[in-house]
Amino acid sequence: MKRFLIIRFSSIGDIVLTTPIVRCLRKKFPGAQIHYLTKSAFAPILQANPNIDKVFSLEGSAKSVIEKLKKEEYNHIIDLHKNFRSKKVILSLGIKSTSFRKLNVEKFMMVKFKMNLLPKIHIVDRYFEAVNILGVKNDKEGLDFFIPEKETISKNNLPPIYNVLVVGAAHNTKSLTEKQLIEIAQKSVLPIVLVGGKKEKELADKIVSQVKENIFNTCGEMNLFQSAIAIKNANCIITPDTGMMHIASSFKKRIISIWGNTIPDFGMYPYLPNNKDLHTSFEVKDLSCRPCSKIGFNECPKGHFKCINNIDLDGIVREMNS
Repeated sequence: MKRFLIIRFSSIGDIVLTTPIVRCLRKKFPGAQIHYLTKSAFAPILQANPNIDKVFSLEGSAKSVIEKLKKEEYNHIIDLHKNFRSKKVILSLGIKSTSFRKLNVEKFMMVKFKMNLLPKIHIVDRYFEAVNILGVKNDKEGLDFFIPEKETISKNNLPPIYNVLVVGAAHNTKSLTEKQLIEIAQKSVLPIVLVGGKKEKELADKIVSQVKENIFNTCGEMNLFQSAIAIKNANCIITPDTGMMHIASSFKKRIISIWGNTIPDFGMYPYLPNNKDLHTSFEVKDLSCRPCSKIGFNECPKGHFKCINNIDLDGIVREMNS
């Protein structure tokens, strides 16, 4: 029996973006054992995936998990993180591995010198470079996100038809401002459901206090899977470049993506290979300082935050209500 180990340590969106690899590997090798190594915080996302036989969690040093992995006697390692830690795991196991082009040089040139040498290819398709040697092909069926059966939300907590507005992101320079979020919520024809974590609850409470009617705040009240259920049942999702955007893609939802300091050209836009018409993006193009980072910052390095402040809010509202 063949045994494969997939490595991707973080984060939510990045892990969701690896699910086509898992699914297509299972299709190619239906009898194989497919294992996945990730950080413990993200293990629950993968444990519900029926295409994965075992999830190994990394906590702190890689030493303890390496000893467990050695007992599995893998045939091949698929490195979808490609950093120092993943290389350490691979070297310790002494197993043949393959990876993908991370485009660090191209991203650096874009951020530092605004020279766009980035190939027009989604990161999911770049991930498939790591399994070409195994004969694994992309089925173009998109992303997967599996919700455990025990996870439910009461239908009484949400309106029958609604739009989801994702509050916040991993970095503030990706997110809409409080004023913009309030305006979108106020102008939505359908009720608005705010989705986010505990750290977004205070901001979400402020939005609710201003909008007052037809707005439902789930920030800090729902876990990740429950938020995913809210997204799955929504009419439309308005979201910055964040993990929720990729979860929405997995459900083939209508997505309005907002791009601040990051750019779709990095290859992390909603992956909808057969449903591209479901996605509309909004960004301030031809801004000389953008992108200022391939990830993000807590505050705009220039102090003006034009990449978000100048975004076409009227266009976002029109698209949402169309």
